[in-house]
Amino acid sequence: MKMFLTTALMAGGLALAAMPAAQARDGIGPGGAAALGVIGGLAVGGAIASSQNGYYPGRPVYRAPAPVYVEDEGPVCHFERRRYIDPYGDVFFRRVRVCE
Repeated sequence: MKMFLTTALMAGGLALAAMPAAQARDGIGPGGAAALGVIGGLAVGGAIASSQNGYYPGRPVYRAPAPVYVEDEGPVCHFERRRYIDPYGDVFFRRVRVCE
C-alpha cells in the first residue's frame, strides 16, 4: 500500500513538473490571480458558513415566571444524604426521602 501511494505521488509530481507554466494573458500576473482565487474562496466560504446560522434577534431577555399558588396538602418531603455501612464494612451515601 505504501509503495503504491509513493509511486502515485511521484508520478503526479513528475506530471506537474513537465507541464508548462500557465500564463495570465488578461493583464493579471500570477500573484494577482492567486489573490483573486483566495478572495473568491473566502467569499464563497463565508456565504456557505453564514447560510447555516439561524437568525438571532438579539440579546436574551429575562422574564420572571408567573406567580403560582400551591395549596398545602400532605406532608412536606425532601431528600437527604445518609451514610450507610454494608455488612462488609464499606461506607456508602444514599439519598433517602424524608417526609415531615
